[in-house]
Amino acid sequence: MLRSQRLAVVLTLEERKEQEALEKMGEARKQFDAQQEQIDNLNRYQQEYRDQIRSNQQGVVPVARLQAWQAFIAQLDQVLRQQQKQLDILEDRLEECRRQWQQAWERRRGMEKYIETCRRQEQREQDIKEQKLADEAAGRAFARRRT
Repeated sequence: MLRSQRLAVVLTLEERKEQEALEKMGEARKQFDAQQEQIDNLNRYQQEYRDQIRSNQQGVVPVARLQAWQAFIAQLDQVLRQQQKQLDILEDRLEECRRQWQQAWERRRGMEKYIETCRRQEQREQDIKEQKLADEAAGRAFARRRT
């Protein structure tokens, strides 16, 4: 069996690894996007709540109500900070997955190039072998004609 044919098994393994890394990266992207969307929704909700507070402050507002609004806004701020930390973790994970996929892609691409190099070498060796056989046949035919 030719070297290029034996290496096809290795290429198949590299392709699988690349596909697995791509799937992990896709999953990490989904989680990141979902977390980002959740933060965006919380930010919109917080802004709407603040706008609602401003519109309700026309006139006299009991101190207890103002304190409750401020406490709720503070809770939203805390939740947003926690969500942002989670987003940062997911962003790091996404970047790591992207890096792993990039490495897998490079290994697969390198294996493809190496197999192609082997095929060209095998073809050169086959051409040389065929040329040698043709030269030997021509030499024998020449020798037979001389005798």
